[in-house]
Amino acid sequence: MPKVKLTDAAKLAQASYKPHTISSPRIVDSLDKDHVQAHLTENGWLLLPGSNSVLDYLHFNLRVFNVGGKKYRLSSSDTEKGASGTVWHQGFLVYSRRVFAWIGSRRPSFIIGHSLGAAAVQILSKSYDVPGIGFAAPRPRLSLGAVAHDDKSLSICRVDDIVCGLAPGFHHMGDARFVEPADDGWGGAHSMKNYIEVLSDNKGPDTLPASWG
Repeated sequence: MPKVKLTDAAKLAQASYKPHTISSPRIVDSLDKDHVQAHLTENGWLLLPGSNSVLDYLHFNLRVFNVGGKKYRLSSSDTEKGASGTVWHQGFLVYSRRVFAWIGSRRPSFIIGHSLGAAAVQILSKSYDVPGIGFAAPRPRLSLGAVAHDDKSLSICRVDDIVCGLAPGFHHMGDARFVEPADDGWGGAHSMKNYIEVLSDNKGPDTLPASWG
């Protein structure tokens, strides 16, 4: 399995919102359907842009969770079991299934995502048994306790990012690290720009590995 530097993963997560700016690794296929975007690179990396601001997150959340005529709210406790029997937040599972269906028989070697994409990183890294890094990660899993391939994902969360506390009553998969900017410049914490800044200027409470995989 490859090891990816956190700084490189963060830059790719940011650039995934403007995929034409990514020259290496080259993107070979993209999904843009039903409000879900994803990119697959030549070396098998799956990039999952989600939303780059809290307001975008709320707007996207209200759209993508309207599935089969049923609306899913931020406070929703609706759940569904995945193929492994793990109980997931239904909205995040629907999002991940759309990416999974698009990939088909291809298998990613590494997964990188932001926001809603980071929720999918936690689900899909378990599904494919590959490493993944998610920034500004919501909490997609209802139950606690060890499950197979739970150790594959790394979720990086700013303590001042409210999205990392959603959905209420749910939990992160894998290894969740909480970081805090060294200065007092709180606010607007959900964007990838702010996550890139805190990687090099973190005062805790958790330390970060230089790479993951």
